[in-house]
Amino acid sequence: MIILRPTSLDDAAAFAALYAANRDALARTGPLRDDAFFTEAHQRDRLAAQAEARAADAGHAYAIVEDGALAGAITLTNVVRGPMQSANVGYWVDAPRNGRGVATAAVEAVCRLAFDDLGLHRLEAGTLPDNAASQRVLAKSGFERIGLARRYLFLGGAWCDHVLFQRIADDDGAMVASPRPRT
Repeated sequence: MIILRPTSLDDAAAFAALYAANRDALARTGPLRDDAFFTEAHQRDRLAAQAEARAADAGHAYAIVEDGALAGAITLTNVVRGPMQSANVGYWVDAPRNGRGVATAAVEAVCRLAFDDLGLHRLEAGTLPDNAASQRVLAKSGFERIGLARRYLFLGGAWCDHVLFQRIADDDGAMVASPRPRT
């Protein structure tokens, strides 16, 4: 069973261990990270920053938990309120759990949270052009491909193109009426 729960400072050791175990797998799709990133101290600082972003409604980070064990993370970042009501979705799953539906379940769950609980209207996600697995996750979760963003993110020491996807809240009936926009 897959559940999402907000990240907390208590997750620092578990995230340090999980990031360290997935260091090579994440290196291709993530930013360059020095050795300090994989320490409990750095993870505690990162989780504290996520708590501040949550309190300011600027971002919402969740632990992906499978059968009681930390299995990855999923975030809603760059939350924009007012007339836009949008955020970006980012996620990663422990490599040995890939291909088992964990990411799809997490993306579907974060969409429900974003639309139903946070009142967002639009979510955007991007993948490297050759990341077919992540593109399948997004398609299964109701995202539509909207284009290619050239040199979108600086990953692995280079500016990388990304295929962009979006999901709109009322495209799937998740929200019957438009929410009162949060400002």
